[in-house]
Amino acid sequence: MTASDIKAFSESRTKARAYFCYLFSKNIPDKLPSVSVDAIIPKLLKIKSELEQCDGVYLLDHRGVQVSPTYTKDKTVEDDIGKIRSDRAYYYRAVKENRCTITDPYPSLITGELTITASQPIHDENGELRYVACIDIPIDEAVKIAHPSKLDTITDKFFMYSYSAFSFALSAIAFLLFVKAIQSFFMQEITPNHFKIKDMFESTILLTLSLAIFDLVKTIIEEEILGRHKEHNISGPHKTMVRFLGSIIIALSIEALMLVFKFAITDPNKLVYSLYIMIGVSLLLITLAVYIKFTKIKVGEEGS
Repeated sequence: MTASDIKAFSESRTKARAYFCYLFSKNIPDKLPSVSVDAIIPKLLKIKSELEQCDGVYLLDHRGVQVSPTYTKDKTVEDDIGKIRSDRAYYYRAVKENRCTITDPYPSLITGELTITASQPIHDENGELRYVACIDIPIDEAVKIAHPSKLDTITDKFFMYSYSAFSFALSAIAFLLFVKAIQSFFMQEITPNHFKIKDMFESTILLTLSLAIFDLVKTIIEEEILGRHKEHNISGPHKTMVRFLGSIIIALSIEALMLVFKFAITDPNKLVYSLYIMIGVSLLLITLAVYIKFTKIKVGEEGS
């Protein structure tokens, strides 16, 4: 088991959950009359037979107490009957969300290897929760089940190389802007004895643009090339957009501030143009806040 397997599972988690939900719905119909342990166990064992690498299957009641043995690959663990599982994620998440769920990887008590558990709440004909069916699957098997197709792999590589090329080009632009800004300090003789506000403004604008582009490149490399997702409430593409717009807002804010000082000294009648930029920055901030709010809601719904 490697970190790449955990990363692969994280990326294909939605597909894995969809597959297990399909297995549950196909074999264990919900909201049927006369729901009982004897009726559910044969169907759970049928699912187990379809999953050759399944670590085990078992059934919990509505309180989280195990009411069946744990059926593993080669034996039946009768001692598990009566054990309380109400504090386990596969129980309380299935009950809370009232639908099929899969857990994060955790060390299995059966094999000691990283495992995920798919769980499905089972209701009676009146909609009351009666049982929670559980299936333990090794994480590497779950990755195989939800493994992307060859076309998906080719597409991912194409986008990774494309992002790499754009990152290289943007890095070159950021470097050139930075060099140009530094050169202006020497070409314009920006020193304490030869200080011109106009020259400082131009140098600051170049440095700000360079920083904004560099920050965008850093985000693209981390999110799209290296696959590092530090924020879990905003997905990669959305985070890239947020970071980019944030850099633009900062650059425009600095530009507006510099224009205020510039026009206050040279032409006070043009201060209104600085006001226009500030209004634009305010609208961008409001728009970005709305975008972040709805993005978080959407990502939260997809990840649940």
